Amino acid sequence: MALLTATAINTVDIPEANYGTISVAESMEAIVSDTASTEAIVRSYFRDIPVMIDVARCESTFRHYLEDGTILQGRVDPRDTGVMQINKHYHLETAEAMDLDIENIYDNMEYARHLYEKQGVQPWSASAPCWDRSLAINY
Repeated sequence: MALLTATAINTVDIPEANYGTISVAESMEAIVSDTASTEAIVRSYFRDIPVMIDVARCESTFRHYLEDGTILQGRVDPRDTGVMQINKHYHLETAEAMDLDIENIYDNMEYARHLYEKQGVQPWSASAPCWDRSLAINY
């Protein structure tokens, strides 16, 4: 998925994945329409923290905005938001104090980096069986 201007939207069908319920964003700078572009954005942003790329893959299958312009929300907990599945219940107040909008893909990743710097990958421990390579090695 990539941030595209309203005049350059390419749409693709995005199948429902593990986390599929969605909500409408109150304001969007652009619409994201393809997973490959979002993956490229995530890989570039987290090139210095490769495990966060794996976390994004497992948490959102590299989706942030869905084809219809809505923000990806978690299926298990709909407060989990965007490509990094930042939980609004626990993190919205802090993110807003940092002047970050977790419904914006770049702010979502910036807040995820903040969490990683403070807590490592613990906030994403529920998806560890998917992204934690050391677990796979130990089996």
